[in-house]
Amino acid sequence: MSEAEILFERRGAAGIVTLNRPKALNAVSLAMVHALHAQLADWADDEAVTRVIIKANGERAFSAGGDVRSLYDLGKAGRHKDALQFWADEYPLDVAIKNYRKPYIALIDGIAMGGGIGISVHGSHRVAFDRCSFAMPEVSIGFFPDVGATWFLPRMPGELGTYCALTGERFNSADGVAAGLATHRVPSARYGALVDGLTGTVSVDAVLSAFSEPVEEGPITARRAIIDKLFAHDSVEAILTALNSEAASESNNAEWAAKTAATIRSKSPTSLKLSLAQVRFGADADFETCMRTEFRIVSRIIHGHDFYEGVRSVLVDKDNKPVWRPTHLANVSDAEVARHFAPLEEGELAL
Repeated sequence: MSEAEILFERRGAAGIVTLNRPKALNAVSLAMVHALHAQLADWADDEAVTRVIIKANGERAFSAGGDVRSLYDLGKAGRHKDALQFWADEYPLDVAIKNYRKPYIALIDGIAMGGGIGISVHGSHRVAFDRCSFAMPEVSIGFFPDVGATWFLPRMPGELGTYCALTGERFNSADGVAAGLATHRVPSARYGALVDGLTGTVSVDAVLSAFSEPVEEGPITARRAIIDKLFAHDSVEAILTALNSEAASESNNAEWAAKTAATIRSKSPTSLKLSLAQVRFGADADFETCMRTEFRIVSRIIHGHDFYEGVRSVLVDKDNKPVWRPTHLANVSDAEVARHFAPLEEGELAL
């Protein structure tokens, strides 16, 4: 196997991208961002390439996200400008995928989180296989759901996007299709045959229709009604109050509500408030505005405390005992949230 982090090949009518960092769960590095963006531009002008397929090596992950550890190291070393360059280059790649004029098919059989969702969910076709697991778990590391989540989370049915942002819970293949994160469901046993089919000249839609199977109801989708009810509030505190009330009831959702409330309380208070604000903001914003807003937020977060504390607890020391600052939702003011969304004095995201 090649040691390159990302591989490109032409097969029939398809340009094929393969993420090739299986030991790192195919985390997206800055070099991969640059290489993919350049290759997509080349294939866009190549008449022999009628569709692009992106897939991954390894059985565990399509891509578990951006290379967060390297960004942590840069920030801790005071190299904030260098760290920010990753997002300054990653976000335009997500926009390029969203606006790509040829079919862009993501084959997701494993974990897709964070940056891995950025290079898949914005494509025209997203195929969920048996091991598929979608999540935006950024509030667990003191960050926020980015890579266009400001746009796609509020466009998920009901309050599923709010639930996704505040809990970081994983959506399986069925839930992924129901939520719009995936467009098709195909068994893993047919993965290779699907790739072969997509490299021919038959239309992408026709091939995917032939391979797709009906989707059963997933565990998150099964709770759609209660999620829509409890997560419709416009403050994290009100959502927690609603969850606590449900937990104290004798309903079938009581135990789930208690666990969900506990999950949310374990996350960074600042991240929670930023995440809810971005989901509400993105509902009425266009895609490019959402991406510029995310760059404003990340430009502030990298100078804060919680991102580094979150990565430390999960990826460095792995004690899973983050000490957030501030520690309580009540200490995260509306003004502090608004500060993250404000225009930058210099260096707005260039798209």
